[in-house]
Amino acid sequence: MSDQELAIKIRGLKKTYRAEGATKAKEALKGVDLSIPKGSIFGLLGPNGAGKSTTINIIAGVVDKTEGSVEVWGFDIDKDMRNAKANIGIVPQEVHIDAYFTPFEILELYAGFYGIPKAERRSTEILQAMRLEEQRDAYTRFLSGGMKRRLLVGKAMVHSPPILVLDEPTAGVDVELRQHIWQYVRELNRQGVTIVLTTHYLEEAEELCDEIAIINHGELVICEKTPALLRQVDEKMVVIDPVSPIDKVPDGISELGGKLNEEGAIVIHFSPSSVSVGQILDKIAETDIEIADLKTEESDLEDIFLQLTKSKEA
Repeated sequence: MSDQELAIKIRGLKKTYRAEGATKAKEALKGVDLSIPKGSIFGLLGPNGAGKSTTINIIAGVVDKTEGSVEVWGFDIDKDMRNAKANIGIVPQEVHIDAYFTPFEILELYAGFYGIPKAERRSTEILQAMRLEEQRDAYTRFLSGGMKRRLLVGKAMVHSPPILVLDEPTAGVDVELRQHIWQYVRELNRQGVTIVLTTHYLEEAEELCDEIAIINHGELVICEKTPALLRQVDEKMVVIDPVSPIDKVPDGISELGGKLNEEGAIVIHFSPSSVSVGQILDKIAETDIEIADLKTEESDLEDIFLQLTKSKEA
């Protein structure tokens, strides 16, 4: 992929924190390379302390990197931070909003910071999109946590940046609002906005992202298109419900790793490259178990996430 096709290009990114009095420096990032395509929804995942927020803060220009290079919309943050910042909107994980401004005033204020003429500002439109039109003139100290988080998303969009970075955008909001934010993210993406999403909700990344990178202990573990990533784990699960209750898994099935769950069903985790469903059914046929129901389940992103981060720690 050429540099012209990239919204964000990161090469050899390192960050070392040296706390005063500490005997050893902490490496938050250990040489991360990322290529985020224009027009994509890109997921950046990892456990707490993996380096996600450090990466975002370096891109935003609020944390200095130790080594490496970062380009935002073709602008190197070392050589042209002004234009780099103009092409990106950051929604931080922490909620910091002036308590004595209204949502409308905050959007107008930040639009002014970016030099947007009054006639071109979209404050009312953004408030409507974030479902904050009724709170337009209320002091932000009276807003709920979910409302404040929506306001942060709106604040990042006042200058219509081609890149929007969402750092845990749905943390602490209810399911209905999360779905609404997902809908708005998709709509922005359809309009051509590149979305970079960090999230602890794995179903959120699986639902929204075209491509996902996983980092752990400051290192890139994997970066793949989402469908390809979901094929990374060679594991399926068969759940067998017997017609009559059983208190022990037959030897032939226990050899395949079969176990009883709390509902009395037999659960078998297996690798399709090593054993087929047909072979499992043949083993069951050798027993006296009569099957009431049988279903198979694919691995999901949570399985992959756990496997990759655990293997990295090992």
